[in-house]
Amino acid sequence: MSAAPGSLPVVSKAAKPAYRCGECGWTTVKWVGRCGECQAWGTVEEAGARQGVHVVKPGAVTAPAVPIGQVKAEVVSARTTGVGELDRVLGGGLVPGAVVLLAGEPGIGKSTLLLEAAACTARGETVLYVTGEESTAQVRMRADRIGAIEDRLYLAAETDMSALVTHVEKVQPTLLIVDSVQTIGSSDASGVPGGVTQVREVAGNLVRLAKERAMSTVLVGHVTKDGSIAGPRVLEHLVDVVLHFEGDRNSRLRLVRAIKNRFGPVDEVGCFDLHEGGITGITDPSGMFLSRHREPVPGTCVTVTIEGTRPFPAELQALVGPTEAPQPRRTSSGLDPYRVALVLAVMERRLRASVSKCDVFTATVGGIRLTDPAVDLALMLSVVSAFGDTPLPAGLVVLGEVGLAGELRQVREVRRRLAEAARLGFTRAIVPTGSLDDENDSLEASPQRRGNGVTRGNLVALRPSAGRTTAFAPGFEVIEVDNVWDALSHVK
Repeated sequence: MSAAPGSLPVVSKAAKPAYRCGECGWTTVKWVGRCGECQAWGTVEEAGARQGVHVVKPGAVTAPAVPIGQVKAEVVSARTTGVGELDRVLGGGLVPGAVVLLAGEPGIGKSTLLLEAAACTARGETVLYVTGEESTAQVRMRADRIGAIEDRLYLAAETDMSALVTHVEKVQPTLLIVDSVQTIGSSDASGVPGGVTQVREVAGNLVRLAKERAMSTVLVGHVTKDGSIAGPRVLEHLVDVVLHFEGDRNSRLRLVRAIKNRFGPVDEVGCFDLHEGGITGITDPSGMFLSRHREPVPGTCVTVTIEGTRPFPAELQALVGPTEAPQPRRTSSGLDPYRVALVLAVMERRLRASVSKCDVFTATVGGIRLTDPAVDLALMLSVVSAFGDTPLPAGLVVLGEVGLAGELRQVREVRRRLAEAARLGFTRAIVPTGSLDDENDSLEASPQRRGNGVTRGNLVALRPSAGRTTAFAPGFEVIEVDNVWDALSHVK
């Protein structure tokens, strides 16, 4: 079929019913219970009948396209929330018109944190707190407990989107908090509140409302069993900032981690202390993830990770025990199970350690979640220490990524990590060779030096080298090693 000049022909098959996944957009000609693309259950809904051949005609534009150099840049300043650690994660505060999604497990402290931020903001601005999970009386009780009573802080218990918009028009807030987005329903969408279609419709309306009124908006989101944000993936794409609130229920320590941020750094972390009187930011979390041992204990090793813009000393613990089971257990808490499996495989093949016949349990102290590859060597030495029931030397901190061949790879910002370790009283560090070179902290790191080794069949048996020792600071020495065998020889 020919199209008129200036038109774009769009060709489709004969009209047939179509079904679309509300999670990823995958389409099919018949209904299925499980999406064939993202494997989500119950997200496929009828999207109407397909149309025949039609032509898309040019329409009116809101503004002409202009060269990017002629676009006027707008500088928007963020408003502080009054909670320092939350401002750190947000990149300075809440930007007018920005939409923030805060997700976390039930009872972790999301509502307490936001009520604290709402009260601080209400001392100079108008705040509307909409709750769909609790009554206003319940929120008032929590506010009394944490001292969050302010005249310009308004509460509303609503589960209807239209009523929420009415509250916004009457109160005219500069900050809107919706707790939670899964409890709000819209009459313009099918399904029940919390469903894929409803969450997408409500989130879209809230984002549009925030942009039109230049109103900062914070949405509370639920998480699934695996820790991911509940609801359609489009929810994370619609908002400007995605924050994860995490922590151990048996500990008062809470972490807020930035996963997405259009106005500030990503992977920044804020530390909080959740207690009876509310929630308090921890400006110096050093030592929060270390245990208090008078003497070195087998199976423990300390490393320093970088979370956002600051270093965190963290202690890794391991417990190794023989087993007769055909499938030994591998349990990890706070560590990536795939990194743990990699480190154990390197130990088995390169260090000749028979960990395949043992149960191995690994964990971090304080409930911190570590994804930094720089903790590989510390994890390995903690397992080696537990395997031999021999403690590592006191005052030792370990850095380094472990490769499949047993080599050690450099990690970023080594000097900042070592400076933090020296400040906390550690006396010795083991790092990959070349870590103290000036080029290490640039994009082009210095080339890795090959470790010593001899070939035995299809394996490489690493042998120790002397290593280079440097006085990094008074009373603090740094030992540079090539491979895991070198590192092990310096802790025996």
